[in-house]
Amino acid sequence: MNIISAFSNFPFLLLLRDAAWGIIGLICILMFHGSAINHVYMRFERLTRQNIQQNRYNLVFFHFYATFVFLAMFHLLEILFWAFFIIGIGIMKEPIDAILFAGSCYTTVGFESDNLLDGWKSFAFFISFSGLFSLAWTTSIMIGMTTTYKNAWNLKYHLTNPH
Repeated sequence: MNIISAFSNFPFLLLLRDAAWGIIGLICILMFHGSAINHVYMRFERLTRQNIQQNRYNLVFFHFYATFVFLAMFHLLEILFWAFFIIGIGIMKEPIDAILFAGSCYTTVGFESDNLLDGWKSFAFFISFSGLFSLAWTTSIMIGMTTTYKNAWNLKYHLTNPH
């Protein structure tokens, strides 16, 4: 079997449509995610800087955990956005199916079977790309926050050399 006959029945137009909608969704998710996490991270930085200067370390710890909750909520919202998008373009009809499928792809866990309509099978790639990028972005933010938390902890308990 040569390469030309292998691609003779390939659905290029369906893949192009799939990619166009997937890229639109990916861009929307990443723009939302970036602006949302930057907002809460900058707020965390501003508040913790003020609280450390005023020796209010417990507030630093509170803001640390509150920011984690917001970050988790953003990911849940993004899964819901994908589910609404899936329903909106008519790929699925049932909201619970769309939420479970979007969550399965977004987290790249793959616990749901691919029940997308024929012609939309590659749409899952774009959902998983958004999840991979968003989760990695959140992880980098959390690493910076953990350093701030550790510094506040050391200041609170007068640990100048924690080794």
